[in-house]
Amino acid sequence: MSNNGMLYLVATPIGNLEDITLRAIKVLNKVDIIAAEDTRQTLKLLNHLEIKKPLVSYYEHNKVSKGNYLIEQLLEGKEIALVSDAGTPAISDPGEDLVKLAIENNIQITSIPGPVAAIAGITASGLKCGRFVFEGFLPMNKKERKYRLSQLKGEVRTMIFYEAPHKLKYTLNDLYETLGDRRIVLARELTKKFEEYLRFSLKEAIDFYENNPPKGEFVVMVEGANEEELAEEQTHKWSNISLEEHVKLYMDEGMTKKEAISKVAADRGLSKRDVYNSCMKK
Repeated sequence: MSNNGMLYLVATPIGNLEDITLRAIKVLNKVDIIAAEDTRQTLKLLNHLEIKKPLVSYYEHNKVSKGNYLIEQLLEGKEIALVSDAGTPAISDPGEDLVKLAIENNIQITSIPGPVAAIAGITASGLKCGRFVFEGFLPMNKKERKYRLSQLKGEVRTMIFYEAPHKLKYTLNDLYETLGDRRIVLARELTKKFEEYLRFSLKEAIDFYENNPPKGEFVVMVEGANEEELAEEQTHKWSNISLEEHVKLYMDEGMTKKEAISKVAADRGLSKRDVYNSCMKK
């Protein structure tokens, strides 16, 4: 039986302090250490809950040294709660790295569920929320950012991003340039006094923020590509070459014939059998 401690991933309010769960309060009261992305922010919550516990800062620029320290404490049997500034740890923050370290060291982990800004945003957005893809913060590097967005051009699911106010206008322009004029919903200051949902087309959103400086943290939700239009576009894209040429194109890139036939079938909305039979006739 391991004598290692437990790592608790504790979700905290994203704005309204009343969103803390009873279980989260219980865990924060019983652990030996609370590891926080911003100890000042977490202290406000703990004071509100009248909880006094040792706080350790754990954020992007100290995650290696502090991560090793926290693992040592867990291996000694200490119980640790990991919290982010707001919401669920390990979502778009360095908690992800601590979880990996804990797994490598056979430390038990459990999640104390609660608020997630992305889920709060999409459920009230009016966009399709049965299937969605969470992208978090886009890369700051222009080349990486352009590549990431290019991968999403054919995404049919609703896309969710996080964005800071000072970068919102750049992100809206990049989304418009890559995806075209899609429907978009911007949720700001979720659960707080000035919570607001803004529903636009991307072009309307760009025009709106030219005259209205963005304020607050944003969850940006963009509708996915139209599946029928996408299928027509793909069919038209390959209409100038035969099925055989299409298969050969992928085989020249290193695919096996079976892989190439499968990819061609997906490109053209055909069955793999139809593509195979067409190639066998030649």
